[in-house]
Amino acid sequence: MSDNQSAHRGRNETPLERADRNFVELLQELRVTQTGVQILFAFLLTLAFTPRFPSLDTVQRVTYVTTLLLAVLAAALFTAPAALHRSLFQQNAKPLIVQVSSRLATVGLGVLMLAFTGSVLLVVDVTLERSAGVAAGAGTFGACVALWWVLPRFVRRSGLRGDAAATSTRSPERSPEAVPPGDR
Repeated sequence: MSDNQSAHRGRNETPLERADRNFVELLQELRVTQTGVQILFAFLLTLAFTPRFPSLDTVQRVTYVTTLLLAVLAAALFTAPAALHRSLFQQNAKPLIVQVSSRLATVGLGVLMLAFTGSVLLVVDVTLERSAGVAAGAGTFGACVALWWVLPRFVRRSGLRGDAAATSTRSPERSPEAVPPGDR
């Protein structure tokens, strides 16, 4: 979004101020996802030390190891923005840090979705049966895709249609109430 568009949408901030705000918002998002990853990773680490673990079949063990590694990768992706910021601190690179960190977080969500899917598949497979585990894993995957990718695109598209309709019926200046909270 250009500076003129940003000012038009109710913000009067410089590119550096926008980068600072975007980075703070990204860090808030990462705090939420990172907690989930840490809980999942801790859960997976403890599984290998349970009395029932030696009785897992080959598919369950492969699912376990794959899911554990996916959880580690998700944790690394979600913590990478902090390391990136630390290594580029005071180098006038905040817009680049925000851009790269946003991509890392997006990839991290995809990996986390796979880790959630694998963990649900494994637990349901062990507690019920393989077909139930596959169904539960597929349901988990579908729910994550629907909530994390489809819903945001639907909301964005709906919001853009609403903005276009509202813009055509009133003056070009938007009232503060019409600016979505994430854009203020």
